[in-house]
Amino acid sequence: MKATPYRPLKLLAGLNTLFLVSIVLSLLEVAGGAHAQEAPVCTGKNYVEELAKTRPDLLAKAEAEATATPNGQGRLWKIEKEGIEPSWLMGTIHVTDPRILDLPESVLQAFDGAGTVVIETTDILDPRKMAGATTSRPELTMFTDGSTLFSHLSEDDATALRAVLEERGIPPYSVQKMKPWVLSSVFALPKCQLALIAHDAPLDIMLAKKAQADGKDVDGLETGAEQVEAISSLPFDMHMRGLVELARGGSLVDDMNETMLALYLQGRIALMMPVVKAAVPERESSMEDYAAFEQTIVTMRNHTMAERATPFLENGSAFIAVGALHLPGQEGVVELLREKGYTLTSVE
Repeated sequence: MKATPYRPLKLLAGLNTLFLVSIVLSLLEVAGGAHAQEAPVCTGKNYVEELAKTRPDLLAKAEAEATATPNGQGRLWKIEKEGIEPSWLMGTIHVTDPRILDLPESVLQAFDGAGTVVIETTDILDPRKMAGATTSRPELTMFTDGSTLFSHLSEDDATALRAVLEERGIPPYSVQKMKPWVLSSVFALPKCQLALIAHDAPLDIMLAKKAQADGKDVDGLETGAEQVEAISSLPFDMHMRGLVELARGGSLVDDMNETMLALYLQGRIALMMPVVKAAVPERESSMEDYAAFEQTIVTMRNHTMAERATPFLENGSAFIAVGALHLPGQEGVVELLREKGYTLTSVE
């Protein structure tokens, strides 16, 4: 395993908000041809298996960190409060993969019994709202000062980025005005995932569309504009560094994808980041970047999600789906809802 910085891999875990996934889908339309491909099978190394063979000491340390994290095990939680019909909280992963879309019976039963389904943002289901989120403040997603993405890169990095874009079937000229965090959402997904989402919707979108087809109420906890603002508020230089490292990441992104999917299917959510940290050591200089990232993209949004979930929980019979990494921790959504007086129990 390469001793390279794992910051871009940690960004993978948070950059793919539902709104960013919708932008990826738009880019696939621009690229063309992706829909004609045979749906691929994703490959990559599972870091847990690799560490078990090569560095069991590091794996043990990662597992100890995960064990010490509150609410680190479980992707489906039952939410109860006296006098209210039970609701459900599901941690999702914003990808398309046959293993992910094949939902366990416990999830299907919770979903079928819910009257309301709530996802991170419903703006992705309405093209007008999605367009409004990106056009109301174009400077958040596009260069509006006459510069381009490539003009902010060294010649070597610009050449490398163009090559990777072309390899993925995305014409460089079509994305040269996009801010780096938009493209990072593309490189944070393996090529196999880009091809898969050309065939099927990611899990969260699939759930929302199924809910609509079943006649359920569908709502969101955030707006697309809020997700855009949060991500774009992070330092520009941080986004540029992350983009270049993701573009040059090669098989690391595939390995991260496989590791996260495997751990997600086991419900071992809190082990995701410790395992990546153990497998792909981080440079000291990237720690400050990630601290800002985690606070803005994970922790602050956890509080927003918990607060906005409350009215749905008070009405009862809600099925709430958010990114799995928002669940664990002392300031994770599970613990924040407990502080509001709800009883949460892991069931899957």
